[in-house]
Amino acid sequence: MFLVGDETCPLPDDPVLAATARALNDAGNWAEIVDRDWRCVYMTDDARRIYGGPLELAPYPIGAFAFGSERVRVSMEWRAGLFPLEIQRRSFATYGPWVLADTPGGGDELRELVDPRLGDLVDELSPVALPPAVSFVFDGLYAPSWANVKFFTTLIRLRDDAGQVAGTVVMTKPAVGMAAVARITAVGDLRHFERMDQVAKPGRRPAAVLFADLESSTPLARRLSTASYFALVRRLARAADQSVIDAGGLVGSHAGDGVVAFFLAENNSSESAAARACIAAVRTLRSAIADVASRSDLQPGDVVLRFGLHWGANLYVGQIATGGRTEVTALGDQVNEAARIEACATGGRALASKDLIERLEPGEALALGLEPGRLTYTPLADLSSATEKARRDAPAIAVCDV
Repeated sequence: MFLVGDETCPLPDDPVLAATARALNDAGNWAEIVDRDWRCVYMTDDARRIYGGPLELAPYPIGAFAFGSERVRVSMEWRAGLFPLEIQRRSFATYGPWVLADTPGGGDELRELVDPRLGDLVDELSPVALPPAVSFVFDGLYAPSWANVKFFTTLIRLRDDAGQVAGTVVMTKPAVGMAAVARITAVGDLRHFERMDQVAKPGRRPAAVLFADLESSTPLARRLSTASYFALVRRLARAADQSVIDAGGLVGSHAGDGVVAFFLAENNSSESAAARACIAAVRTLRSAIADVASRSDLQPGDVVLRFGLHWGANLYVGQIATGGRTEVTALGDQVNEAARIEACATGGRALASKDLIERLEPGEALALGLEPGRLTYTPLADLSSATEKARRDAPAIAVCDV
């Protein structure tokens, strides 16, 4: 037995198992392969990311018996306590009849192979031959914050050219049907999913913050039918999200016809690049508004967005996952301040704070056609469009049009 760390598992020596492992891993499946003796020979990268973390591959004991002491110990040490002893025992009780049928020495041999904490379960097993394929629902992941989460597991027998058992594939997926998974994820952007994974663990992350909102939305909602207004909001949200994603940002929450986005320094190589990405996203979205209006049988002047851009030096950014949705959010004073800036940007203006503009290095500023050294700023409180909340919460924040 040897422990695989952050590297991809080596392909098994058996050609059938190796070909299967390569195909499963290339397709991003959540899967594991055991040989004919139920020894661990391969786990896909995506499976190990589930157990190890968004940016980490969980350790995996090549050659260990699937329910032996080494495998049980390693899996109990995986991230977030996903496999406590309770789950290990439940898993062995489920797989045990098939494992027993594949063990030449029967219960006596199996008792010697399994972790001692599972040994008492052997006497309760009766051997059952594993069919070519079988699926079942298993409460297989457990964490205090998740409770028992149901997953579909499919076992597929692998045979060599002579028809002899070479091993077994253990594939896992969320219990929700693939039609539902496809509706949720098929139109998603893989780049954005990867960025969301990177903030699955919350932490301090410098970032540019973007708030955008539809101006005069109430009169527009009254003018249009409810269905037409909903279609407009949906088109705006899609255009906004794509602009953010293409610029290297993270889409935050959608509240009605408002959009929030974050451009992390760690995703954009530097603070300057993150600030540039934020401004670039605004300009891209602005250029898309005419098409959004046309598809909604409106004039461009009917669809006006306010933009507020700010810099958050110490934002706490992370992912919130619940039974209803998963989204990226950030906490910090600068988030509230960005909202105040946006509310002041009437008439379709894009107001950026001095803190954000002065993050721009000369090359990034030049690419945007800006000259930070020549810009002048106005405190929010001095704007004719300043809201009561802006005067109260962020009167001294200096902004300019971008």
